[in-house]
Amino acid sequence: MHFLLSNDDGYQASGISILAEVLSEIGNVTVVAPDRDRSGASNSLTLDSPLYVKQDKRGFYYVNGTPSDCVHLAITGLLDEEPDMVISGINAGANLGDDVLYSGTVAAAMEGRFLGCPAIAFSLAGESSDYKSAVLVVKKVIQSLIKNPLEEILLNINIPDVNYDSIEGYEVTRLGNRHKSEPAIETHDPKGRKVYWVGEVGAERDAGKGTDFYAIRKNKVSITPMHIDLTKHQFLSTISNWIEVLN
Repeated sequence: MHFLLSNDDGYQASGISILAEVLSEIGNVTVVAPDRDRSGASNSLTLDSPLYVKQDKRGFYYVNGTPSDCVHLAITGLLDEEPDMVISGINAGANLGDDVLYSGTVAAAMEGRFLGCPAIAFSLAGESSDYKSAVLVVKKVIQSLIKNPLEEILLNINIPDVNYDSIEGYEVTRLGNRHKSEPAIETHDPKGRKVYWVGEVGAERDAGKGTDFYAIRKNKVSITPMHIDLTKHQFLSTISNWIEVLN
């Protein structure tokens, strides 16, 4: 297996270093990640400036771009052949519910899937810097997929921030959602100019049984299958009726 790894925390983040180490026991690993923290970059591509690729002493490639840039560049130009799987993470913090709309971690996996590769985003749902449990989960998931492959997968996997022995199992979930974000924070820069900071994410709203939020609260690994098609298929007939007025 050839794994392409990326993230949104940057190539120097602990999560991607640990991920590269554990996956190198299973197959070949290529790391292509942002040169700095690009959390919240979502699916953005850099189209108005060139991308520079550098390499550190570990062999990790780092790019002055977004997570999507990294995966796109790797698959469409940097690598001699396409990877067998794209893996993003391990993110420092959860990517639950609405978070996936903004997450660079999820976006990196989504870019891999968009370009034809099976892809998974892994996130540690907590504030801990201890990835010991998370890497064991990653290893178990990847080994299972090698033995029992799934076609065209795009998985968002969140791992509870507890000791491995305290994990209560694995659960297939749907994305929950949050209340709207807290208000933007108004302040001033040193020159007295008004500036704003984006407010905190909203509290859980749709977070009951079956959601990713609920699984994490129960100390279970949340596995949410996703897809790239944003079409609201069940609404097509309603819109078809509506446009008759326009026609």
